[in-house]
Amino acid sequence: MPQPLARIVEQLKRETSRTGSIAITVFGDAIVPRGGSVWLGTLLEFFAAIDIDSGVVRTAMSRLAADGWLERDKVGRNSFYRLAGKGRQTFDAATRHIYDPQAPEWTGRFELLLIANSGDRDAAREALKNAGFGSPLPGVWVAPSGVPIPREAASAIRLEVSAEDDSGRRLLSESWPLDRTADAYLKFMKTFEPLRGWAGRRERMSDIDAFTARILLIHHYRRVVLRDPLLPTDLLPADWPGRAARQLCGEIYRGVLPASEQWLDRHGSNPSGPLPAAGAELARRFAAM
Repeated sequence: MPQPLARIVEQLKRETSRTGSIAITVFGDAIVPRGGSVWLGTLLEFFAAIDIDSGVVRTAMSRLAADGWLERDKVGRNSFYRLAGKGRQTFDAATRHIYDPQAPEWTGRFELLLIANSGDRDAAREALKNAGFGSPLPGVWVAPSGVPIPREAASAIRLEVSAEDDSGRRLLSESWPLDRTADAYLKFMKTFEPLRGWAGRRERMSDIDAFTARILLIHHYRRVVLRDPLLPTDLLPADWPGRAARQLCGEIYRGVLPASEQWLDRHGSNPSGPLPAAGAELARRFAAM
């Protein structure tokens, strides 16, 4: 394994176990574009490459199935997994945010939602966070005008407010932890910058190394970008690192994608046999750079 990738794997080992989270990344990034179902043996082979024991993987997969993230199908003695409704909804909502984010145009106005205390408040709060809303105060959520309101928050009191004056802009600036998100982007770039040159050297890249780099890249990147509200450029600091982080992620991703797909061609299978080829949407990821 190339040294830049080996360092990232070693860093992963020092973190609290994230086997289940990595598995979701594998499904969302690599398996859904190729039919959605994969043999457990394919997953075990990948996790072995990053030195995660098969017993740990099996336990994580069972927990993900029990929690409604995955569905398991048994064919003889073989187990096959696919994203369940909960996992697919989460992945679908995150796809554009990760691979093709479109920051809304700044109109000088923003949505202000007031969430009452009710039994579904927690569900509304999680949905609003995932949709890019920020919260300056408990029960108060804001986003630039035009951001879709998730159905879980459909009962909220909704106002449209001008943010042209200083107080409005201050409300927006206090609604998102932009400093923490910026620091996370910088940490991501420091971790993955050494892969930039290596990813383009196809002759030195094995298929499994390319697949490992691809999955760990998206695993780390999505943990940062899904916390980014994708605010209009006018509302961001001039030195906002999100742009550079996306450029780096896209460059590495496109560099390792062909070889990583070759690994899936050779080692990926579903109940019908080898995984089908990916659709055109895979080639469009990180296209708008």
